[in-house]
Parts: sequence; structure tokens; C-alpha cells
Amino acid sequence: MDSAGSVTVGVLGSYGGRNVGDEAILTALLDRVRAGRPQTRFVVFSRNPVHTRRVHPDVEVVGWEGVCREGISAHLRRLSVLVLGGGGILYDTEARRYLRLARTAQDLGVPVFTYAVGAGPLADEADCAWVRRVLSDAVEVTVRDEESRLVLEEAGLTRPISVTADPALLLVPGDHGGELLRAEAVPDGVRLVGMSVREPGRAAEHLDEDGYHQLLASVGDFLVHRLDAHLVFVSMERGDIRHAHAVVSRMASADRCTVLHGDYAPQQVLDIVTRLDLAVGMRLHFLIFAALSGIPLLPLPYAGKVFDFAQQIGAPALRGVIRETTGLLLAEVDRLWDERPARAADTAARTASLRLRAAQTADRLLAYLDETASHHVIRYGTPVPASTAG
Repeated sequence: MDSAGSVTVGVLGSYGGRNVGDEAILTALLDRVRAGRPQTRFVVFSRNPVHTRRVHPDVEVVGWEGVCREGISAHLRRLSVLVLGGGGILYDTEARRYLRLARTAQDLGVPVFTYAVGAGPLADEADCAWVRRVLSDAVEVTVRDEESRLVLEEAGLTRPISVTADPALLLVPGDHGGELLRAEAVPDGVRLVGMSVREPGRAAEHLDEDGYHQLLASVGDFLVHRLDAHLVFVSMERGDIRHAHAVVSRMASADRCTVLHGDYAPQQVLDIVTRLDLAVGMRLHFLIFAALSGIPLLPLPYAGKVFDFAQQIGAPALRGVIRETTGLLLAEVDRLWDERPARAADTAARTASLRLRAAQTADRLLAYLDETASHHVIRYGTPVPASTAG
């Protein structure tokens, strides 16, 4: 901290990975803290510093993957606090990477604030040990859903854990979606249904690729004919595009589909989603954007975090994304469309409640920063009374 009342906040998460959801979390986090403390300086620890500097030119960006402890310590020593999160970063084999860096900060006297993280699956004892070691010493632990709290408790964490909500819920829709869709040659004046698919990957290793491609193709054809709609495949990661094309290739109505290829920022994706009439998707933040846009949404829960959000928002929540659920999914789509006026008010009320909970995470962090600034200046990891700080 360079002067009384001025703070430097480090932010560590899955940033720079070109995932729209993670980037939405970072954008919302930075905006919210700046709104409360405009003088705050940020150091973002990024997996892809070039990307993060381009998207956030007004923050300092540090690459941390593959950097030795000594190399990263110089950056950590300058921090008033290290924010760990948000997003789903605490899962098997990955949790230890983030927690190792967080522990280095703690060893240097830098407090760690756990910011609306997602946790699970978390069964590897090495990762669980890191959770217990680092989070037990954190100044605060907040998670984005009940399942994440249960996962951390089952990992052996015994300290209080606060459940807030995903930071991306604080984004506000804009009005640029129409021009973005026109640039992708999406037809105008027709009913649009958005669909989000994802790769199996480490977060969804149990997915049968061919099976869920065929399932979504069946759902897509049904949507086209039932609603006389055009399908818009919205990718939250670049790898999603390949899987969207795989779904389209299995559809009889492939000519009524558009796979978006633009490299969009979170706000642009949110603006696109506001132009849709219905959303069916796997990706969590696509569904969050649909809720923020006030459109009917049908989650396809490939993981607990999606199922948990579906329950929070009052949306249908079938477990699993497998071919055998095709009939149930089609019935839910039919019901969702028919009941959309009644569902809209309920979804809006639930979303407003979640937004308030999401704001609590930032409010807690701001309160901690205010308390820190009023009592002492943190310099090089050692508390120094503000009256003696030069």
C-alpha cells in the first residue's frame, strides 16, 4: 500500500483462458470494487497475460504459470490482499495449483480473501489437504453455491463458509446484440433460440460425446419445428464451436442454424443473449446470461454447478445429459415455452435475489479493504501502523 487509504489488490483465478464465464467474473469483480474504491490498484495473475492486458489495459497483469516461487513472490509482496477466485477453480488436480500460490502469499504475510469460488469434484487427498491448509487461514471464505460449501466441508474445512452467488450476475445487459447478430448473418425478424454446448473436458469427463451430440441435435430439430425458430449456437470457449458444428451436422434442420464464430467479450455475449427468445444450454454462464436477460431457460446439467443454478433460478433441472433423456427434455422444452409468461416473473424475482447475494461478496471485500486501510498500511507483507508509514 503506497499511501494511507490506497490498496493494491491481487486477483487470482482462471483468467486469461479465453473462457467467457471466467472473464465475466473478472469484469464484474473489477467493476464492483472500483465502484466502491475508485483508487484501488489491481494486479491480475493471468494464464494468458497478453489476452488479459488486451481486455483489461488499465490493470497490471502478471503471468504466473511456470514461474518459480521466488519470481512470483516479488509481485505478491506488493499486495494488500490476494483475492482467490471467483469461478470454479477448486477441483481435483487443479486446486493445488491455485492454492500453492495463495499459500506463498500467506507465507509472505499477505492475507487471502476467497471470492465466490466454485468447488468440486474434490476427492484427491492432496488437493483436500491444500484446501484445509490455505482456506483455514484465509481472512474470509465465500463460495458461489451450496454444493461448493458442501464440497469444501467434505474436504475437511471446518471454518465458517459463506454462500453468496456468482459474480457474473452483477453484469448489466446492453443493447448491442442486434448488430452483433447481423454481423454473423443471423436472420432478422424470426424467433431465435440460443443453444450452448461444451466439450467433455476435465470438468465433464463422464460425458458421452456422440451421445450428447445426438441428444442436442434431436432437441434442436424439435425447437426449429415446434417454435418455427432459428437456432443460434453461442460458444463460451473457442473449443465449443467444434461441438456446436458436430450437433448441427446431426440435425435435419441444419439450414436453420447459425454457429457464432466471433471472439466476443462477456458484455457482448450477454447482449447477444438478450436478443434470444429461449435459451437451452450446458454452460453455466450462458444460463446466467439468459437469466439476466429475462428469457426462458432450460439448463442441461452436466455438472452439479449447473443443477444447483437451475434449482436457484426455478428452471427445469433434469439430471444428466444423455441420449435416454431425449423424451423428457422435449417435454420440458414444450412446457417451458407454454408457461413462459408465468415463469418470467418468477425467474426475474429469483435473479434479483441472486444479484443481491452476488453483491455481498464484493461488499465483504470492500469492508475488509476499508478496515485494513483504517488500521494500517501493509507493506511487503508486514503490517505497518499508518501513522508511521512513510
